[in-house]
Amino acid sequence: MIKKPLLLTIFLFGSLIIRAQEYKTLSLKDAITIALSKSHEIILANSKVETSKLELETVRNNWYPNLRLTGQYLRLNSANVDGALLGGGNSQNSSSSGGAKPDINSLLLGQANFSMPLFGGFRLQNNIELSENSLKLQKAQNLFTKEQIALRVVELFAQMYQANQTVQLFTDNLLASNQRVKDFSALVDNGLLARNDLLKSQLQSSKIQLLLDAALKNVAVINFQLVSLLQFSEKTIITIDIETIKNEMLLTQKQTLLGLRNDMEALTFQQKVAETGVKLSKSKYYPNVNLVAGYIGLDLKNALQVSNAMNVGIGVSYDVTSVFKNNKEVKLAQSKTNQVKESIAILSDKIKEETQIANENYKLSVKQNSVYNLAVEQATENFRIVKDKYDNGLSNTNDLIEADVEQLQSKINLSLSQADIALKFYQLQFASGNLLNSFNLNSK
Repeated sequence: MIKKPLLLTIFLFGSLIIRAQEYKTLSLKDAITIALSKSHEIILANSKVETSKLELETVRNNWYPNLRLTGQYLRLNSANVDGALLGGGNSQNSSSSGGAKPDINSLLLGQANFSMPLFGGFRLQNNIELSENSLKLQKAQNLFTKEQIALRVVELFAQMYQANQTVQLFTDNLLASNQRVKDFSALVDNGLLARNDLLKSQLQSSKIQLLLDAALKNVAVINFQLVSLLQFSEKTIITIDIETIKNEMLLTQKQTLLGLRNDMEALTFQQKVAETGVKLSKSKYYPNVNLVAGYIGLDLKNALQVSNAMNVGIGVSYDVTSVFKNNKEVKLAQSKTNQVKESIAILSDKIKEETQIANENYKLSVKQNSVYNLAVEQATENFRIVKDKYDNGLSNTNDLIEADVEQLQSKINLSLSQADIALKFYQLQFASGNLLNSFNLNSK
């Protein structure tokens, strides 16, 4: 009666734990799509693009004319106003005439000022060009950030697959090793086997258990990294849809698209930004010319009224000192342009090197996979032969355990190699600027 409630409690508690965990099966493309929409790095990159768009619109607004309206109402306290327009030229004439002075106690003033740039040394055009290239620069950097995030997902998927396969292999091998321990224990009890052989078998099981625990830890760590990248709940357990991934890879291998590295494209636009900066620096050598117009209305109560006072003209301003001071700014802008040119040359060489290395690594992984396949066949056959010899008393325990270890290692190598082929293939796509295109996710 005591055990039943306890077992029921354990069962219910275990069920709650299982329900608390959320299992998701994802293909590689699904995971990349989710990462590109939820990753904090992508959200930040998208925000920078939107900011550049707003900056461009702000600069374009400078093309529009400026119109300012102002109005004032002022209360005057015993104002003494005189002048020819009021019927007198000075205070003596006013006093001799004996006329009463008007009661001037308020002033109403309204103004409208209009200005439109006509010429500013091509500042407006260059500022717009600079903002446009800055926007293109941010878009290219945004795409390169997406490429980096996509590659990170590929790497985590490869690691997850390798870790899961390793866990499975260690689990299967541990079961076989534990069964061997039981068999050896029975033989020792019956006096048919030396205790030293049993200890060797138990030691082998302990080693496999340690390796299994380490592999399980790797699965948990990689799962957490992947869950964090995809912004899932920490309790989410991700399983890989390996068949879909194989189909995606086969489809990608049939494509012959040639990509342009987005980091190179970003540097290209950065060069254009720097070149436009030189133009902006030189524009300070020119004067500013504006079309100006205005209107004023005035009502000085009981004294003066002004209406329809309009004016139109040309305004010119020129900073004479810019002839002497701006030379350094122009040289500074040209120096920045030269730096970007060198950066482009350096990155171009780096891309060629990365692409060549990635291509060689992919070829090597394919060759290694063929060797590992053959090694599995050889290790399996070797274990079968050693096992037959051991059963017939022609081989010792050391030979049996050694053959078992070699068989396990060959299977692990093959499992790692299969994931490594996919990883090296997508690293090649990244190096050549074609990773997002390979999943049809590039949206310029």
